[in-house]
Amino acid sequence: MILLVIDTSAIASAAIIRWHEDEPWGAVLAQFATEDTKSHAEVLAPGIDALLLEQELSGSDIDRIVVGVGPGPFTGLRSGIATARALAFAWSTPLAGLMSLDAIAWDVLAGARPPASEFVVATDARRREVYWARYSARGVLLEGPHVAHPDALPALPVYGAGGGIYREKLEAADAVVVGEFESAQPTAASLGLAAVERLARGEELLDTAPRYLRESDAKVPGPRKRAL
Repeated sequence: MILLVIDTSAIASAAIIRWHEDEPWGAVLAQFATEDTKSHAEVLAPGIDALLLEQELSGSDIDRIVVGVGPGPFTGLRSGIATARALAFAWSTPLAGLMSLDAIAWDVLAGARPPASEFVVATDARRREVYWARYSARGVLLEGPHVAHPDALPALPVYGAGGGIYREKLEAADAVVVGEFESAQPTAASLGLAAVERLARGEELLDTAPRYLRESDAKVPGPRKRAL
């Protein structure tokens, strides 16, 4: 099975994953990821085209599309989900979602020093807040996702870019920021590998409804005031 995986909850990224359904893991064939968090619309479609070209694949070769559903800011998250839905429709390909924070949780457990107890994954939500979720030592989601000020997080090890940005506030609240993950963002490659592990266990993935967690900054204009 060939999966195309997309995530734009923070940076823009995409990956092509190969998974043999009798195996509990997948392999990343190709991937790309930006370094900034503001160029999703400009780079995503060309990046996906380049991955397909590199692997000599077409849309008909993709067996499933998986997209990160956040949490994340409106503009970036919407770009990835809209692209995934458009491709799934055009290619008549099954589509599913997965929470974006699960990508970092997968990286944590696949690292050289996985945690021995519960941990938190946190990314930047702007407005001096973080998106966060709490996981067991085996990577099972226990709580979240939420959006909150950093000092509201539990006193646990914190992985992800939210930890690096708000280190001082988190440590004041007795959380422990894990230095080697203090700039980590969700990537499509890790999200895809997390998705494969779930599928191999017979678990269902999510739908593609975006997890924004708060209202948009954009407001519909009200009626114009009448001139006196």
